Amino acid sequence: MELIIFLFAFSFFCFMWVIIPTIIIVGLVLTVWMLIDCITNEPAEGNDKIVWTILIILLQGGIGALLYYFVRRPQRIRQFGK
Repeated sequence: MELIIFLFAFSFFCFMWVIIPTIIIVGLVLTVWMLIDCITNEPAEGNDKIVWTILIILLQGGIGALLYYFVRRPQRIRQFGK
């Protein structure tokens, strides 16, 4: 019985102190990467660069970066080739 309690506590410890910080770091790296990609590669015409930059910043936790990566980035690459 003590072994089961120990294993449960250890798995909870691993989740809290290993998995969650890893998810946070990956989200932060993705956000910075997409922010740099948006600022450097979006065309200057129109408001797309400003809107996507604000969206990436406001939707923290990687959500804005994922939206940009899956919605706008492929469209921009098809249109402008970069």
